[in-house]
Amino acid sequence: MNIQAPTPNLRPEARVMPDLPVHRVPLLRATPENLKGFGIILDHPDAHKVEIVRWPSLGWRQVEPGTGDQGGTTEGPFTFRWRGSVLRARNDAVDDHYVLGWSTQPSLAREDDTNAPREEWLMWRANYHPDGGQLFFPLQPGPFVTTLALPGDDITPESFVGFWFDGGQGLYIHPGVWHEALCPVVDSLDCFGRQGKVHARVGADFPREFGCYLSTPLSAEKISKT
Repeated sequence: MNIQAPTPNLRPEARVMPDLPVHRVPLLRATPENLKGFGIILDHPDAHKVEIVRWPSLGWRQVEPGTGDQGGTTEGPFTFRWRGSVLRARNDAVDDHYVLGWSTQPSLAREDDTNAPREEWLMWRANYHPDGGQLFFPLQPGPFVTTLALPGDDITPESFVGFWFDGGQGLYIHPGVWHEALCPVVDSLDCFGRQGKVHARVGADFPREFGCYLSTPLSAEKISKT
């Protein structure tokens, strides 16, 4: 099904978002084997070079060798903060900030609720970067999850898989892989981030396209045993 994807608002307040059914994604413990195609586990932020994709040609004439991939990378802090039941993030490398989702339906989400349960991450959007890969490396201990889908515009909620990281290692995501950054299981997570400087972004809005949110568990007990 071809759907004209809307341009998403990256800072939606919960009060303007509808309560919707959730699609629960499987949660896997991240390993080099099950991340193949999605990305690479990193022991050091310089362990893998960020891939830069050559600018595409518009017709039959090809982009000349040695050109079209010279934009380089940008880097900086990428911080994630749970404020009550609202997950916010800031990416200094591209000077932007986001609402990544909630731990409850939007009508119940409150940033001043210090006792808000965090059993799941309700994700309302995802995006990919056609121009390059993206790297996240935590600067402190603490488990986190990420929710990914393989490249291709014709995604569905069933395309996504959650990956659990115990902490201490980073993640490199290949160009074209659908993601919505990271979600800390603890209150906050500070990362070093590096990505393509062009920062092209193609997005999907789950409420508008599929009538649901994606739900990723935030408990190691929910990791699939198979």
